[in-house]
Amino acid sequence: MFLSKISLLNFRNYPEASFEADQHVNCFTGPNGSGKTNLLDAIYYLSMTKSYFSSADNQNIRQGASLFILQGDFVKNGIRETVYAGVKTGQKKQFKINQKEYERLADHIGLFPVVMVAPTDQELVTEGSETRRKFLDVVISQYDHNYLEDLIQYHQILSHRNALLKDLQRHREKGGETLDIWDDRLISFGNRIHAKRSVFISEFESHFETTYKSIAGTSEPVAVHYESRMNQEGLRQLLINGRQKDIDQGFTGNGIHKDDLLLQLNGMPAKKFASQGQQKSLVTALKLAQYTYLAARGFTRPIVLLDDIFDKLDQQRVSRLLHLVTGEHFGQVFITDTDPNRAAQFFEKTGVPFKVFHVQENSIQPLTVLQNEQQQ
Repeated sequence: MFLSKISLLNFRNYPEASFEADQHVNCFTGPNGSGKTNLLDAIYYLSMTKSYFSSADNQNIRQGASLFILQGDFVKNGIRETVYAGVKTGQKKQFKINQKEYERLADHIGLFPVVMVAPTDQELVTEGSETRRKFLDVVISQYDHNYLEDLIQYHQILSHRNALLKDLQRHREKGGETLDIWDDRLISFGNRIHAKRSVFISEFESHFETTYKSIAGTSEPVAVHYESRMNQEGLRQLLINGRQKDIDQGFTGNGIHKDDLLLQLNGMPAKKFASQGQQKSLVTALKLAQYTYLAARGFTRPIVLLDDIFDKLDQQRVSRLLHLVTGEHFGQVFITDTDPNRAAQFFEKTGVPFKVFHVQENSIQPLTVLQNEQQQ
């Protein structure tokens, strides 16, 4: 599976732009602030129905415009599929495949999987549990549609339960029977989600370990563990034991929405003991291990998006990373870099097919076109 062409209208800093991609490696070069990262985000948007960097769709509309449009042609199993995304201020987002609009955006997730590696990903190590749960949910949702459905239902039920808890907190009225109803539904979806997360981490850990060693060039042991109170006690008992505290606080204190991932290096928590370089390698390995995990199980190989890796990793780690993602087990890759020659020199040595695009002043041009213009 690969992206063959994409066009942008009023997306971020682009009034209008398009390019045809190589099915192997593509590198966007240009100065900082030129819009290289926005191109990666446009690809991510067409795959995941949302931006990697902005929580609100309207934030992606170019300043002064009232809408943005993205359209991409993906080739999957030899068949061309056209994906369209349109966001207009004050209106519902449109998302289409082959001109047919989705009734639910969730139906699109997983058709064209993608893995993004960005400088902000270091938050996976340094920030709170919500960031790591999001990573966990995004990975599983891209290959298990039922998991995504359960997750959506769980959070809807959780919202209803929390609303009831806040009402009970304010009025101190009896509401045990109603809470029992919400608990039964929460337990049903929560148990399925917990089981799938547990299986995923048990299978994923070996891919994470191997990928880290490939990038870091070291044999130091790493691990990722699934932390959940449900590992020791059933959700029903947790809800029963915590009911009064939930009422006092006005929210649900137990469940899969409180789970976490523990990243370890040399048997110690990476958040406290890993250096910045080690943290960057851990996060990159965590992201790319998604790829080898999905490929090993026969799922569609994701498109890999690598943002600003040359400036965020040392030269040796970058070299090992690029050798990894251009190997036989990976597919299409998109990279951003400020240096127009650095990526080209690397890929010329490896013999991997690639294209280099220069990004400047809201335009995207193949580097060969620029060279021809300079010679003239």
